[in-house]
Amino acid sequence: MTLRRPLLSSVAALSLLLAAVPAAAQVQTLTPDARTTLSAGLHDAGEAASNMELEYTVAPPPGFFDPEALFAPPPRPAPGAARPPANDGPPVRPRFSPLALANSDMALSNGRLFVGNFHGFNAYDVSGEGAPKLILSVVCPGGQGDLSIHGNLLFMSVEQNRARLDCGTTDAEGDINAERFRGIRIFDISDIANPRQVAAVQTCRGSHTHTLVPDPSDRNVLYIYNSATSGVRPTGELSICSAGEPSANADTALYSIDVIKVPLDNPEAAAIVNRPRIFADRETGAVAGLWSGGPSGVASQRTAQTNHCHDITVYPAINRAAGACSGNGILLDISDPQNPTRLSDMFDPDMAYWHSATFNNAGDKVVFTDEWGGGIGARCTASDPANWGANLISTIEDDKLKGQAFHKLPAPQGTTENCVAHNGSLIPVPGRDLMVQAWYQGGISIMDFTDPLKPIEIAYFDRGPIEAERLVVGGDWSAYWMNGRIYGSEIARGLDVLKLVPSEYLSAAEIAAAEAVRDDVINPQTQEKVEWADTPDVAAAYVDQLARSEAISDEVEARIRAGIDAWRAGGNTGGAEIVTALSAVTEPTAAADKARLAALNGIFQRRAG
Repeated sequence: MTLRRPLLSSVAALSLLLAAVPAAAQVQTLTPDARTTLSAGLHDAGEAASNMELEYTVAPPPGFFDPEALFAPPPRPAPGAARPPANDGPPVRPRFSPLALANSDMALSNGRLFVGNFHGFNAYDVSGEGAPKLILSVVCPGGQGDLSIHGNLLFMSVEQNRARLDCGTTDAEGDINAERFRGIRIFDISDIANPRQVAAVQTCRGSHTHTLVPDPSDRNVLYIYNSATSGVRPTGELSICSAGEPSANADTALYSIDVIKVPLDNPEAAAIVNRPRIFADRETGAVAGLWSGGPSGVASQRTAQTNHCHDITVYPAINRAAGACSGNGILLDISDPQNPTRLSDMFDPDMAYWHSATFNNAGDKVVFTDEWGGGIGARCTASDPANWGANLISTIEDDKLKGQAFHKLPAPQGTTENCVAHNGSLIPVPGRDLMVQAWYQGGISIMDFTDPLKPIEIAYFDRGPIEAERLVVGGDWSAYWMNGRIYGSEIARGLDVLKLVPSEYLSAAEIAAAEAVRDDVINPQTQEKVEWADTPDVAAAYVDQLARSEAISDEVEARIRAGIDAWRAGGNTGGAEIVTALSAVTEPTAAADKARLAALNGIFQRRAG
């Protein structure tokens, strides 16, 4: 199918909505493959994999899976997300409700993987060989359950009205009193066997996701950017809250995020210290300054209004954050983390609901995802537009976002599989921009976006639908690279662990270089800059990439590989000779190959020095 691909700034979009000329054309042909016709089943569905392998699946622990929950009423899409038409596709009556016992987001700390859940959270020991070992289950209902960790503190997003301050299992819905809780829970996990809730910061719209932001000048201070998507709480329930459009209520809790300050030596004192108006019009100061939502004339797409952010990903090393903010993608300056300011924003009519953001390691690209349909619809079928419910790759030039291309699963999924772009993270292969990502029942996929105009899929893992005849919500919520493995939190089936295997797209050296990158703590929305050590695997990874793109001759390749082999054996690498050989290589045309050649040259210069 051929689809036009407009990628516009907010200002340009507003002026071209009714009569836009396509900025470019994108051609994507969906090709059925092994994942297209997999057999259905909750625990025995068919499986397909390419260039990765499933090592382990750990079923949900007792108390976090209930067959009765399969018959719960259907969930609603996230507020603000575009709703599918009533007659769109097969009957969507999910039997498994993500509002009950669904696995959600994950964080890793010191060999322990914490998996959020709408019913609480679980922790697994992943420090050694073998399958993850359950070491902790905490029942604390209320959804959303997204987690992050700093030191001995665990932070948890809570959004639903049923949540109680004391983590009780009695539904607080309709009970407007001090027991209801919506916001950020803070647990002390210094004694992993006995976690304690030490603080609970109430917010006006609850917490759908949150992001940890370290204070660059005070190690005792941690900030949290709270992103909330639900309705505003009544003033009588929480005095700081009031709703309405800013034209009628200048103090509305809409059109802002929450900045929470956590004194690490006294987390009980955590509190909201700012609700910045990051969507305001630059010239007039009007609070509702970005996309107003509604059908887009360019593509007849239903787009969300920008009055909140769904996800904010921070990159402290460059003092920048990328916000996926319902109707817009935005770039923030976070050099003063208590007062983030907007640098750039973009709109695209093919993005129904800007959901999450991931920087590349260089910090000059951002992948925005579009959760078209709220995550509960079949949005990867052969008849769905290739630009909708996809990834949008944007470059950053002079602190300005510039959309480049879309990428979606290249193989169609079935009409009973909820599928749309969702959470992922970078795979730290030097010289490349690789992102592993969950697609709900579309499975797990790896995208190479080194060339932002030509993103491609290089690996995948997928299961068949939970049911063959009707859509039952399930699939991978998040898929993250963490210390050498891919961990997937499967909504209904538990926890998956996968590993990469060498292929024409990814060499053994590239995989080894990525597996050597280790972090004590990994919070997906707080990105850390990767620095690779000078090792034979890193050098070989660059050589593999240069050879793959034919940027070096066979003779130069052979000389470098001989030096790397000698290095591995502990002998003389011939560093000076290799530097001389590299200096004679004709400068590659592609920017990525130029960078790889320079990095490889640097390694051997340091070896020779």
